[in-house]
Amino acid sequence: MKKLIFRIILLVGTVTSLFFVPWILVKAWIIPLPNTVQEQVDEAIDYGFDGMIVYVDEAGKPPAFYTGGWKDRNQKTPTDPNSLFKIASISKLYTAVSIAKLAHKNRLSLDEKLTDYFPELKGRIENADKISLKLMVQHRSGIPNFTNNPSFWENEQENGKNALEFALDLPASFKPDKGYEYSNTNYLLLRQIIEKVTGKTHQQYIKEKILIPLNLKNTFFSLNEVDIENVMSGYYVGVEEDFKTNEYGMLATAQDVGIFLRALNNGSVFKEGEQEIYTSIYVYEHGGLVPGYQSLAEYHKDIDTVVVQFMNTTDFEGYNWNLSEIIINRIVKILRKQHKLI
Repeated sequence: MKKLIFRIILLVGTVTSLFFVPWILVKAWIIPLPNTVQEQVDEAIDYGFDGMIVYVDEAGKPPAFYTGGWKDRNQKTPTDPNSLFKIASISKLYTAVSIAKLAHKNRLSLDEKLTDYFPELKGRIENADKISLKLMVQHRSGIPNFTNNPSFWENEQENGKNALEFALDLPASFKPDKGYEYSNTNYLLLRQIIEKVTGKTHQQYIKEKILIPLNLKNTFFSLNEVDIENVMSGYYVGVEEDFKTNEYGMLATAQDVGIFLRALNNGSVFKEGEQEIYTSIYVYEHGGLVPGYQSLAEYHKDIDTVVVQFMNTTDFEGYNWNLSEIIINRIVKILRKQHKLI
């Protein structure tokens, strides 16, 4: 009887929760799986995404590209698989690889504390003298996320020049290593530490140690480095503005991200001894989200396949992010089905 009651409560709870989930998410999740990735991309565009690029690298096969919608909806320019896209937090993978490389060379220690590099932050970031570099890489530092500060978004393009100020003099989210909170502030500081250690900009270091060795010629650090016409437009639901000209850091083609992700997962981005350090500190896939741009980059070992998904429409509620996760999961299911794994 107790088991029956529990099952009824669980069922009621599940049904009740559906009333708070947009039905578009439910529909995207439950409708029959199409036969091809292109059909899934076309289906995604029907959910309201302006444009979409999917890159699939299956081992032993040439890379495949799938597109839908608009690169620029105002000009009615179709999506170009070779467009540059603002990859946002996928860039954290490049930073984490750089930290692992420097740790292997003993140019820094993962056990060093934030105040070893920024003594001036003691008293301005709580527990700064107890927060190690490793905890910062892993988002276990407790340092507040500057993008969670509402004041930052009042003029994020200008405020981005002094982003750290929006995380200072705030209470810690938790004591070091006593919790997890995704914080862009961690990686802002890590990039500055790379510069202190190497005497170069973090962009120069990443270019020398990652981009050039992997022949990634379509990965850039700023809009200043590229022809704006090669950048995919970005849109926010309810806003007419095209976010293409907003500066949000790294840009890359889907293929460049895919090449990097395979090199990360098969270890070819590392020299001997570096991958062991990386494995101990960070993840092997990532997503990215800024106004107008959301991206997911995944590696699936069971089918030895890299999938990179770019979508150029975001929204305030985050439903589009949830949709993007549903869609990439369905794409992976299609690929597994083709491999006869499901």
